[in-house]
Formats: sequence, structure tokens, C-alpha cells
Amino acid sequence: MKNTQKELLTMNNPTTCHALSWIEAQWKRGKEFLGTSTGILCGAMTWVSHHELVKGVCDAGGFGILAGGSMTPDELSQQIKHLVSSGCGPFGVNLIVFHPSFQELVDVCGQYNVSHIFLGGGLPSSTVFKSLASYGIKPVAFAPSAALARRLILSGAQGLVIEGNEAGGHVGPVATQVLAQEILPVVGKDVPVFVAGGIGNGRGILSYLCMGASGCQLGSRFVCTHESQAHNSFKEAFIRAQARDAVLSYGIDSRLPVIPVRAISNKATENFVILQKSVVKDIEEGTLSLEEGKMKIEQFWSGALYRAVIEGDIEYGSVMAGQSVGMIKSKESCKQVIQTLLKEMVEAFTEIKMTSALSCNT
Repeated sequence: MKNTQKELLTMNNPTTCHALSWIEAQWKRGKEFLGTSTGILCGAMTWVSHHELVKGVCDAGGFGILAGGSMTPDELSQQIKHLVSSGCGPFGVNLIVFHPSFQELVDVCGQYNVSHIFLGGGLPSSTVFKSLASYGIKPVAFAPSAALARRLILSGAQGLVIEGNEAGGHVGPVATQVLAQEILPVVGKDVPVFVAGGIGNGRGILSYLCMGASGCQLGSRFVCTHESQAHNSFKEAFIRAQARDAVLSYGIDSRLPVIPVRAISNKATENFVILQKSVVKDIEEGTLSLEEGKMKIEQFWSGALYRAVIEGDIEYGSVMAGQSVGMIKSKESCKQVIQTLLKEMVEAFTEIKMTSALSCNT
């Protein structure tokens, strides 16, 4: 048990102990699967989830996930070396299944005995699961529906993440609460299922544990930590933002399908629409092929994200953020974040028990 939970227990309060015992029981399966002392995960965020943040989360009792989707095999190797040499506890790596060097990235993870790989960017094939199994790596997949959740488990997924469109970055069309209601009753007893998307405090985590989740994954909540290497301007944009500022991009032409991206509204949001109009015009005039147009549009976000996170251009760069961004009010350490989340969970549980007791006595 990490110091965060020990500090709560030293309050020697029977109500607090009862709350923590209930929480422990609810995410016990998730903790055992991850090898951590809490069921709190920090989602992989490109350019943000580097080794410094991953270690900070792990040291605080959570589960950090390295964002390997934009890395080369050599870059991923260097990041993992940092974590291994620092004595970092269990951590995961997020990989994109359609990455041109996907198998090489898997081989790097296998070389360093990475325990978990989170598979993003589409439905992984049986070949992918076999490859991970050969290294003894636990595969975790993203499930957008109950039917696909079952299929992924049958294919070899040992854990699932269900992420609603309140999340930051590339998202699907369905809200977190709806996905949780649909998927948790169907497969929540088969494998550990972690809920993500729009979760910013302990009350949110507690609500999904009540629904049968094995834990929760948060992303935006960790962007403004001291361990995060995001540019200070990027962090300040998060602190200033409200939930309504994190908006979805949209497509303007059915020939150019766009996966919505949630980010804080700025000039980049406007420029994405302008870019699409320009690409459509070039395609219609025959100066650009449809495939080239699709690639040009997809590349927009990766470049814009780098400008915001690394260079601090929060006006023309993409400030990807979930709707929970409005709950972030200051910069703090990963330990402080997880400690706050746990305290909020205990407070919420205590309030529910007190309300229940009062109702029974009236």
C-alpha cells in the first residue's frame, strides 16, 4: 500500500477505514491485473506521457502508460530504458496497431519485459495478440461496444478500456456513461474493465466502481502535474479552460472521413476547417488524390499537437483536452493528484452512506 493510502488510514477514522475497504474490494481485480496499489491509470497522451510522467504516476501508486504511438523503435527503447533504470514499478506502453513499425515496437517492449501493452488505433488482429503472447505481455484493448468487447476478449484481450467522447484527442461518438452502462454488465466479470473519458475527480471514479469497473483511466487530470513535460503555456491553457472550451472538430465532406478530435477551441480549430476546404478544392481540381487528401488532413493534428505541447503554441497548436479540463485548477505533483482523488472517493462514499442511513431512519 502506497503512502497516499497510509496517510488516509492514519486518520484512525472508522468511516474512512470502511470507505477504503470498500474501494479496495471494488478495484481489487484491477489492482492485481496492473500490479499497482490503486486502480487509477494515467492514459497515454502523445508528447505528454513520456518517462517522467509515467514514473511520477507509478511512484504515486497509479499505473502510468507510455505514449509510444508517435515514437520510432529507437525512441521507445530510450524511453523504456529511463523507466527501467529508475526502478519504475509496473507500467504500460500504448501502441497504435496501424503504425508502420508496429511489430518492431512490440519487439522493443518484449526486449525490456514490459508487462502491459494498450492497443489503440483500431481493432487488433489475432496475429497481434499472438505476438504479444509470445512475449508474455498482457494486451489491453479499447472497446467501443459490447459486441466488440466480447470479440476482443475471444481474440486474446486480457483487459479492456472503454473511453467515451468526453475524452481529449481522437474520440468515438458515444458518451462514457452510455458505454459503461452497455459494456460493464456484459463483460465486467470476464476481464478487468477500466473506464475513461471525462473523469476528473474521485466522485467520478467512485461512480464507475459502483457500476462494476475495475478502475478508471484519467488523462487531462495529469497534464498539469510537475512531472509532466508539457510546455508551461500548455498547462496554463488547461488551468484557464472550462469544460465547454474543449470542443470537437468535425468533417465537412463525406469523402474525407474525419475522426473527431476534442481540444480547447483556438485558431487551430478554425484552421482545420480551412484546411479541409482547401483539400476538397484540390481534389475536385485534380491536383490532389483522395488518398493524399486524407493523409494531409490526418497529419494536421499530429503536427499541431507537437506545436502546442512542446513549443507552447497554444493559439495555432492543438491543445487536446477532455471535458474534465474545467476541474483542473492548479499545478501539482502526481502524488498530490492521486491523494486528492482518493480523498474525494472516501468523501463521496461517506456522504452516500450517511444519506442512506438517514433515509432508513426516517
